[in-house]
Amino acid sequence: MKYGYQAEKLAAARRCLMLPHPDGIEHSIAAAFHNCMLAFERLHEKDLDDHAREWVTKIKALMDTSKIRNDSAEAAEAAWATKARAFSSDQLLELSHMIDELADWFRIDELTEWFGRGSRKGRESHED
Repeated sequence: MKYGYQAEKLAAARRCLMLPHPDGIEHSIAAAFHNCMLAFERLHEKDLDDHAREWVTKIKALMDTSKIRNDSAEAAEAAWATKARAFSSDQLLELSHMIDELADWFRIDELTEWFGRGSRKGRESHED
């Protein structure tokens, strides 16, 4: 698998969550969610291992704004910011941790692919 794009976008999401937050934490989270959305757009989750698939599922659940009207890209960003304002400290910590872990997962898989050892999922199936 080639996950360079996902690694790049999730690294950008991780940077959005780092201090400081000059426009407020909710806007930083909305920017992180935007990068996650881009990372997940063309991602075939069935190709991921169980941990990565679980992180993607949980991040998507935190990103879900179906109960908030978001008819346009701008409205989606505003909906993410609105949702982020209601996050507890535990949710913020969990989100940050999952994005960090997933960004590392994609980066390591990409490096492994680069050095010719095959994807992590491919190695796991051969090791069993």
